[in-house]
This record gives sequence, C-alpha cells and structure tokens, in this order.
Amino acid sequence: MDIQKIKAAIRNVPDFPIPGIQFKDLTTVFKDAELLKELGDGLYDQFKGMGITKVVGIESRGFIMGPILATKLDAGFVTLRKPGKLPAETYCETYDKEYGTDTIEIHRDAIEEDDIVLIHDDLLATGGTMLAAQKLVERFNPKKVIISCIVELEFLEGRKLFDGTTPVETLIKF
Repeated sequence: MDIQKIKAAIRNVPDFPIPGIQFKDLTTVFKDAELLKELGDGLYDQFKGMGITKVVGIESRGFIMGPILATKLDAGFVTLRKPGKLPAETYCETYDKEYGTDTIEIHRDAIEEDDIVLIHDDLLATGGTMLAAQKLVERFNPKKVIISCIVELEFLEGRKLFDGTTPVETLIKF
C-alpha cells in the first residue's frame, strides 16, 4: 500500500465544521477506485490473522471502510449510530469532541463475549468518539478489542485517552 499516495489524496478543508478546525476529508480517497482498493487491502493486511469476528463502524465515515474490512476478514459488521437511528434496544455513551458533545448508540445484542472486535473509524483526533465507542463495546465483555483509524491527528493527542491495554492502530499520521 502506498501510504504517501493515499495521504496526498486527502483533502484539507479549513474552518469545517466550525472556524479553526482543519478537516481531513477522506472522500477524495474513497472516490478513487484504485486508492479505495489499496486502502481496503492495506487495512486487511494489517488485521488479517487476528481472529476478528466483528468490525464496529462509527457513524458515518466508519460505515465506508468498516464493511469492506469486515467482508475481507470474514467478520460481521456492527454499526455505532447517532441517537434514535437504531430500531432495537441500545446502550448509549455521551462524549466530548473537538467542537461540542455527541452521543453514540449500539444495539444491545450486537456483540458476544467470545467476539474479537475491531472498532473502526476514519480519523482519530481528540479521541472522544473512539473512547466512547470503546466503552460501549466493552460493556459486552468481548475477548479482545482493537482500535483502527485510517488517519491520526497526532498534535491533538487523542491516543493519550487510551490506557495502553487496547491496541490503537492508525495508517496515516498528521
């Protein structure tokens, strides 16, 4: 996988969604068939052989590579959604992010104790969303949890929120 080629294709959008935020837009990678395939293959290579049984994608951009990765890993796909979007009983977690607070939910029957879970999103910034996702997944007491993001904004130090017992894997660092 050509990380530099993928990194170069990521669009920077200044002042989105609010002034002062430099948004890393991966849709410019996803729209390119060659880069999308390369990214899917690269993520698969990173996690194959780990026995992953569920990939949890965070709304909304985690819904793009998450199912691709789940299919390649022969794993199920679970959605973490914004409140009111899931039709059955849910657990929810509220968290802080760079520009406010938010809440995510997961179905109460989404994960089993014998699952090895990969939580996937496009970006790790301050870490609030991913930490909330980890807390939700850990309610199920799975065998193992692994965190995966395509991009990490190192200067925001989101990785520091994690205690070191859960692997945090990112492909591209800014």
